[in-house]
Amino acid sequence: MPPAAPPLTPRAAVEAAAPNTTPGGAGISTAAAADAARHSDSAEEPRHGGPPPTGRYLALLALGAAGVVYGDIGTSPLYALTECFHGEHGVPATPANVLGVLSLVFWALTLVVSLKYLIFVMRADNHGEGGILALTALATPIRPTGRSERKFLVALGVFGAALLYGDGIITPAISVLSAVEGLQVATPRAAPFVLPLAVAIIIGLFMFQKGGTARVGKVFGPVMIVWFAVIAFLGAIQILREPSVLAAINPVYGLRFFAQHGVGGFLVLGSVVLVVTGGEALYADMGHFGRRPIRLAWFALVYPALLINYAGQGALLLREPALADHPFFGLAAGWALIPLVILSTLATVIASQAVISGAFSLTLQAIQLGFSPRLTVRHTSEHEFGQVYVPAVNWALLAACVALIIGFRSSNALAAAYGIAVTSTMAITSVIFYTVARERWGWPTWSVLPLVAAFLVIDCAFLGANLVKVLEGGWLPLGVAAAVFTVLSTWKTGRRLVFARTAAVTDTVTHVIERVRAGEATRVPGTGVFLSGTPSGAPISLMHNLRHNKVAHANTVLATVKTLQVPCVAPAQRIAIHALGEGFYQAEVRFGFMEDPNLAHALESEAVRSTLAREVPELNIARGQTTYFVNRDRVRPATGEGMVLWREHLFAGLARVSATASDYFRLPPERSVEIGNVVEI
Repeated sequence: MPPAAPPLTPRAAVEAAAPNTTPGGAGISTAAAADAARHSDSAEEPRHGGPPPTGRYLALLALGAAGVVYGDIGTSPLYALTECFHGEHGVPATPANVLGVLSLVFWALTLVVSLKYLIFVMRADNHGEGGILALTALATPIRPTGRSERKFLVALGVFGAALLYGDGIITPAISVLSAVEGLQVATPRAAPFVLPLAVAIIIGLFMFQKGGTARVGKVFGPVMIVWFAVIAFLGAIQILREPSVLAAINPVYGLRFFAQHGVGGFLVLGSVVLVVTGGEALYADMGHFGRRPIRLAWFALVYPALLINYAGQGALLLREPALADHPFFGLAAGWALIPLVILSTLATVIASQAVISGAFSLTLQAIQLGFSPRLTVRHTSEHEFGQVYVPAVNWALLAACVALIIGFRSSNALAAAYGIAVTSTMAITSVIFYTVARERWGWPTWSVLPLVAAFLVIDCAFLGANLVKVLEGGWLPLGVAAAVFTVLSTWKTGRRLVFARTAAVTDTVTHVIERVRAGEATRVPGTGVFLSGTPSGAPISLMHNLRHNKVAHANTVLATVKTLQVPCVAPAQRIAIHALGEGFYQAEVRFGFMEDPNLAHALESEAVRSTLAREVPELNIARGQTTYFVNRDRVRPATGEGMVLWREHLFAGLARVSATASDYFRLPPERSVEIGNVVEI
């Protein structure tokens, strides 16, 4: 086994390049964008500066993880074996086939989820955050407003993230449909109500998201514990009746299955992969709960329950192969069927939570790394930085899920579109993980190369088996991923171009001060605060004010805003400021992630005034009298050395809908001035 990765010290300084700004606008930096990581197997490092979870808090987080993280993979027993034996590329439910497929299921769960993700990949946390974007940021520096190194690796990671959005719109639809269709097993008369009921459940699920992951976990966690207990109990009953099914643990049965069926057996992997869908979302959700609670929930509850249930379904098929169309619901007979359908419906609603919360986490990371326009992001926990709610993403996923349910009309039809996105992302994760393990952790090639090669063999086998689904529906998540990738890459490239164009005409703060000292501007009384994304450069708003108005305030403050990974910043730590000379001051204003970034209120508060009186007594930021200046860029597409014209128009449209700095920082309209700037790209 490779040696344990050494802990890496988080970068003390936060990116100053304004990862969350509209082009050329005011800056807001966040420590989550820094390439910080901790990788200790002996004990989980504190996340976001907090203590590692223990005791009752650890148990509560594990409970939440069971409800949020493992909903997707935990409800795969509803449809996974059905697709293996009754799907488009299914095989007959003969004893040899049952044992062969069960062997593949057992080793897929063990090698992909337990070994690859839980043991190895989850060691790669970027300041507590997981997911493919966080992994990519560990593999190579991603500069929010500049050209990133290893462009191919960055593009690979961004495309993997885009694939998860495609997977995210399918998971809620197929999960809820597969459970509600159980009503048809109980009574065929329920068939007309399946689609309306599924749509109503999906709408209720997305309406519930605004309460936050913590609230969702508290409600969903107990339900999922009941779910895992019930499916384990039902599976155990069947195993006791047919204990020979336990022989499937032997990998020889899986090898014999491939030898017997050849290409047909290989294509069955496209259905077997359904048992591990949710593995990548599991990693993306790490920022919500942390490694330790997620691992505890898996090994103590989820993993054994899934193995027992799959074995139970196999035992049932050994005795009654005719139940291959719905082996899961065949585990319950008579009066128990309706309660099982109800519980399954509740569980599949929860199953959607893993990809939904994962999409929120990916969106936050995309904004921080400069791949997405600024969207409204609501932090829903005072203790966990990664627990966020993104309204725009929530409603977009809702609309897409409802459209899929109405368009595909059955879980069998959706199964053809399921799997190709997540298997592609799994393969990409393995490639990027190799770079992190080799270069960031210093693992020797002789240890990490065979490990990652083994992972890639499994990932590529699953991906290859799913490629036949492209024409059957797999085009859907690939199309969504292509659209999302286009948006993310266009925004990133456009921001880099705007930053370069702006930097070319931006003067240094030192030179601006020299011009003012030389008398090029008239000093006027009062205080002007100019929002700046880069402390070393003069804001465009300041340069335009000097060039066109020929004036400079007696007190000129260049303010850069930073969001720290703590819930609230102590009043005494709100501002760091130092004098530059000639009445100019450089200020760093800090907010916690749970705080409303009301810049005017913060700068004019008694706490900040006390700090100023102590450190720069000559500066007076008078309450209600300070004027705030913000740059407002307007992007003008133009033919030249930038992007192709249609991408430039797309970027310009995205820039128009992105939140302005004035709105985001709650600047008072009567005391704020937006200075326009046209940037051609």
